[in-house]
Amino acid sequence: MAPKPERPRKIAAENRKARYNYEIGETFEAGLMLTGAEVKSLRTGKATIAESYASVDRAGEVYLVNANIPEYLQANRFNHEPKRPRKLLLKAREIAKLSQGTERQGMTIVPLKIYFNEKGRAKIEIALARGKQLHDKRETEKARDWSREKGRLLREKG
Repeated sequence: MAPKPERPRKIAAENRKARYNYEIGETFEAGLMLTGAEVKSLRTGKATIAESYASVDRAGEVYLVNANIPEYLQANRFNHEPKRPRKLLLKAREIAKLSQGTERQGMTIVPLKIYFNEKGRAKIEIALARGKQLHDKRETEKARDWSREKGRLLREKG
């Protein structure tokens, strides 16, 4: 029997600056504890996670801080606060890895994207990341420019 083709994920929000500002290490997939209005607002695709981060509290729970999910207009009085901290659902072993990385190695937990999986559940992809220095950012940009230029040259010749 042939394997089922993988359905494309609907991306609700993406942090494109994260790969430029951080060296991405290990990535994790986590669930999000959201209200109904937040899910509907996410489906419109107007959420931003560019300035957000995740943190592990003393109780061993991970929270997404400073992510902006705008209010859903049709929810009127049942609406949510746009920048409230949202709990992330992870396994205990994953939470331990994240807390170790942030405490001992000085890394940050950066959200990469929020998407809806095949079952329609809102998921977030987070990563343990280390901040890049200015010279590292320049190096990355140089490599990107060179690969772009190399592609142009090959297209002209071939």
